[in-house]
Amino acid sequence: QVQLVESGGGSVQSGGSLRLSCAASGDIRTFTTMNWYRQAPGKQRVLVATITNRGTTNYVDSVTGRFTITRDAAKNTMYLQMDDLKPEDTAIYYCNVQILLVVQLVDFWGQGTPVTVSS
Repeated sequence: QVQLVESGGGSVQSGGSLRLSCAASGDIRTFTTMNWYRQAPGKQRVLVATITNRGTTNYVDSVTGRFTITRDAAKNTMYLQMDDLKPEDTAIYYCNVQILLVVQLVDFWGQGTPVTVSS
């Protein structure tokens, strides 16, 4: 069973930085993508950043150039470096891993970590 634990959320002023971490326990060797999602109050959860098992990264337009997703395979940990934060980045941030189990992709989620950006 895979478990994901996020950390690093908090409150910052506009223009500040935070680094989120997502530590995975269990066997994630067959993961296809690792992702960060966020859910703002009253809104749906949306994909923010992705890193594939080949190291390819993708970002939603609103964070491109400000956020960086990385992975430390030795530590089984994924990170989201968030710079130049804006009030609209305020949300609960969730990490997600998609793992290929035989022929099925299975999603695992962390519990979320809150980020609040004040103007």
